[in-house]
Amino acid sequence: MKQYLNKFIAILMIGLSMFSCMSKPNSEKVDKRPNIVFIMADDLGYGELGCYGCSDIHTPNLDNLATEGFRFTDFYANAPVCSPTRAALLTGGYQQRLGMDDALYYQEMGRGLKVDGETIANALKSVGYTTGVFGKWHVGYDFERRPLQQGFDNFFGILGGNHHYFEHMDRIGVYDLWSGNDTIIRKGYTTNLITEEAIEFIENNKEHPFFLYLSHLAPHFPYLGPNDKEKDVRPNHKSWQQEKDPQTYISMVEYMDSEIGRVLEKIKNLGLSNRTLVVFTSDNGGAHYAPYNRNAPFTGYKASLWEGGIRVPCIASWHGVLPAGEVTAQVGITMDWSSTFLRLANFDAKYEKEDGINLMPILLGDKPEQERTLFWRIKSGPVRKTSPEYWAVRDNSWKLLIEKAENNNRFLFDLKADPGESNNLIEEHPEIADRLVKQLRIWEESVDCDTIVYHN
Repeated sequence: MKQYLNKFIAILMIGLSMFSCMSKPNSEKVDKRPNIVFIMADDLGYGELGCYGCSDIHTPNLDNLATEGFRFTDFYANAPVCSPTRAALLTGGYQQRLGMDDALYYQEMGRGLKVDGETIANALKSVGYTTGVFGKWHVGYDFERRPLQQGFDNFFGILGGNHHYFEHMDRIGVYDLWSGNDTIIRKGYTTNLITEEAIEFIENNKEHPFFLYLSHLAPHFPYLGPNDKEKDVRPNHKSWQQEKDPQTYISMVEYMDSEIGRVLEKIKNLGLSNRTLVVFTSDNGGAHYAPYNRNAPFTGYKASLWEGGIRVPCIASWHGVLPAGEVTAQVGITMDWSSTFLRLANFDAKYEKEDGINLMPILLGDKPEQERTLFWRIKSGPVRKTSPEYWAVRDNSWKLLIEKAENNNRFLFDLKADPGESNNLIEEHPEIADRLVKQLRIWEESVDCDTIVYHN
């Protein structure tokens, strides 16, 4: 009897030991200094990936990334246009703190990131990361606002918002392809060129932590696929923006997916998958003038604060750390990734006016999903006039949208019941609208100043 009792106790102890290992928080698996790869598409709509329900565009590499990690259903860009979203990523706070309500115009000087400010690249460098950005910058033309002056060790790409994918000049005819602080002449399709540079960066830094910001131009206009070198697309001409062939757009997205696949394969082949967090998202929704523009199931497009302009695809994968095949309804926004990356890098310095949250404890299951209140505003810049002007606030499932026009149009939606924003509840729930307006005013007062500072 004693023999059987001892055997039972031994089996019980083994079982308890296994249960103890299984029940440990997922955060114990986290390498505090992982490689970070942040991939951002340009003007990619919410519904333009297979994993988001698209059947017309084949994106096997991004679909597989979602299968291996998390797919967000309620993720937002910080703005419905390019520059503000990118500024929020790089500073970790609302872009309004920098006066960045709208996108920089071609060759616009004197605006963008702070010339004496610091970015997430500075912060990560201070704790031993090598930093590189490849692709679109669009947060400052001035020398002091360029990547190497904003914390990045490596830069290859464009300073502006878009350029000809083969001839590499911007829409007003200025050549825009850079390596570091110097222009560089290089033949090839831009999506491929920045991929080659990103892969070389990974190879060169495989032995120590790195931050790779892969900032794709695709599928932003001009609409040129990898086989469209001979297509007549000229500066200051309607051909730059008014391509009507959906297949051109599809080829741009599919080629971007294949090039992202090459980057992911390099990470895998170098044995870096277990210590590399990969995030993919878009800087805003699809444009109304694009030949494909699928923001389904949402209303609206780029440059508006309807869901189609700001809700974007987002995927996060980290082999062996994040669970695979998960879908989360956690409300997130671009600047959250800045906060997340800093915490993963064990950045312990003081961080003032950090507007994002650390998403990692939620994805790891260490914390429940959080309720969020997020704000948006788009207003005219000094060069280009934006009309109309918009404000929006999402508080849990309620969203208030204000369009500045003669009648100051207001819309109130319950996004949980009505994600397509088809049923305006402003008359049924005026008290909710009034509460959200007050929240919006308090937020505007808090961000219309320049207060984001990293302190080492």
